Amino acid sequence: MSSSFGTTLRVQVFGQSHSKAIGCVVEGLPAGYAIDMDRLQSFMDRRAPGRTAWSTPRREADAPHIVSGLNGRGQTCGTPLAAIIENTNTRSADYGDMRRKPRPGHADFAAWAKWGDWHDVSGGGHFSARLTAPLCVAGGIALQVLTSRGVRIRAHVAQVGSEHDERFDALDMGPRAQSHLREQLDYLEALPTDAFPTLSESAATRMARLIDETRRDLDSIGGVVECVATGLPAGVGGPRYDGIQGAIARIVFGIPAVKGLEFGRGFEVASLTGSANNDPFRVVDGMCEPATNNAGGSLGGISSGAPVLWRMAVKPTPSIARAQDTVDLATMTPSTLEVRGRHDPCVAARAVPIAEAATALALLDSWLTFPPSDWR
Repeated sequence: MSSSFGTTLRVQVFGQSHSKAIGCVVEGLPAGYAIDMDRLQSFMDRRAPGRTAWSTPRREADAPHIVSGLNGRGQTCGTPLAAIIENTNTRSADYGDMRRKPRPGHADFAAWAKWGDWHDVSGGGHFSARLTAPLCVAGGIALQVLTSRGVRIRAHVAQVGSEHDERFDALDMGPRAQSHLREQLDYLEALPTDAFPTLSESAATRMARLIDETRRDLDSIGGVVECVATGLPAGVGGPRYDGIQGAIARIVFGIPAVKGLEFGRGFEVASLTGSANNDPFRVVDGMCEPATNNAGGSLGGISSGAPVLWRMAVKPTPSIARAQDTVDLATMTPSTLEVRGRHDPCVAARAVPIAEAATALALLDSWLTFPPSDWR
């Protein structure tokens, strides 16, 4: 079973939702970077459960304890960095029926088909979104390294059900659009950790209301998260299977609930002509750059110098309190299941820092492995 990814920057996550602890090991971090633990904790708090009305009631501190990889001054020292997060608020009894009755839409049945009765069903085991916490530890550290290199990464909830937020102004490379994009990033960075992460206050209100209505109806709802990275120089990444889009995709599709991914104009390009979709080049301050960004910051898998822009679709949480049809695996007879326990009615809001973490890890790995020609 592979729970690792990366080429030069290699990341492995371990643990289960209800194990004593979860954690990560990060190999290949450049030496000499000071890690701000307060800043890392603030990043973790944005993903942590039990802090808002739209997340699971399960409350965890999500305080990472780094056990190796830093020197006495809190700087990366070139050796593998290992971190653990203790699980302190588990209720495994809520999952007793699910060993025999798999949840529709969840990995319970697939895990049973793979490992039989040996798999850990409590909280979803290794398939739980709980494992995105150590991913955010690794990603939060990568974010600090990239920030020191002039890269900014931010995400927001672009859609919940039928409710939409405004989009990042990252498809136009004109001065006005770039200025607006900087303002959007500034706005998101200034939000409190427990705020609903949208660019529009009215969108946050509407989305939170819809999530609450869905929760009261014993159901869940899906959404879309949009992420952007600015400041990445042209020339990062490799062609074809070593491209930055593929690097992002591999991590993103390891995030539970992600069902779709698009870059730049995404699936909209299917309705465009080449003349409308192509990004013309121009000279700015003696450098060549695209005038628009329909490609989403990547050409041939290599960064173009434009913002890296992508979106992921997350499905409704499969654990819902409504009665659902399933099968009793012990008797192979039809059955029903009403899920108990504590679950998110919508995972989109807590997926925002996870998207940022995935982007940071993919871009830093690509930069370290396939740097621009003037970085060699």
